Amino acid sequence: MPRDSAPSFIPPQPILDGAQAFAERVHGLMDGRQKDGPTVAHALEGMDQVVDRIAAGLYTLASMLVGEGEDSVRLVETAIATVPASATGDPAEGRKICRRVLSGSALELLARRDPGALAPPKNLQTGGGCIDDEDLDAAAESRVQFERMIAGPDRERVRRWLAALRTDMRTIFVLRATAGFTAQETADLLSVHGGPQAAGWSREAVREVFRQALCSLASQVLQATVESAGG
Repeated sequence: MPRDSAPSFIPPQPILDGAQAFAERVHGLMDGRQKDGPTVAHALEGMDQVVDRIAAGLYTLASMLVGEGEDSVRLVETAIATVPASATGDPAEGRKICRRVLSGSALELLARRDPGALAPPKNLQTGGGCIDDEDLDAAAESRVQFERMIAGPDRERVRRWLAALRTDMRTIFVLRATAGFTAQETADLLSVHGGPQAAGWSREAVREVFRQALCSLASQVLQATVESAGG
């Protein structure tokens, strides 16, 4: 059975040193006991740095889904405001919850922009393409080239490539390769938040569209390599 995993391709933003300790201090404030001012102030030390790092990662995700600008800023603000304070007990889990909330809101926005844009493709053929079934998830895990492209001098080229993809393919690529959701989680997000026409997404359909996006990305990598060699 193929693995159903997808690592994050957001330019590396590891959880900050001390973030776990910060999360534990904040979580400790919610034990139901009265706290004095100095205790609260100590628990909240470093909060601005943690929130800024979280917001930067969320904005990267939002802008890939809906584009740069005010819409992405509002999605970030909504995600941070919506996630319950109890999620701060585990920074990694809190970040995943933030991504899930933001992604759901982004899908709803995309569905409002174009109600049919997130509908599953008709007569979608599974299998074939440039990546075999057994290699599909392994290809997703080989992220060095993509990280170099999106974080380095090819950043704008990758942005243009993403923007040129049809909406459902770009969305699935971002949810899987950038947000790190599994094929089943991605199908569930689309079905719940993508509008009535997106209700038919399945794990298998998500995997196939993700395969198509990876093949398109492979073509971009090859083209960039040829151009670099020619230069």
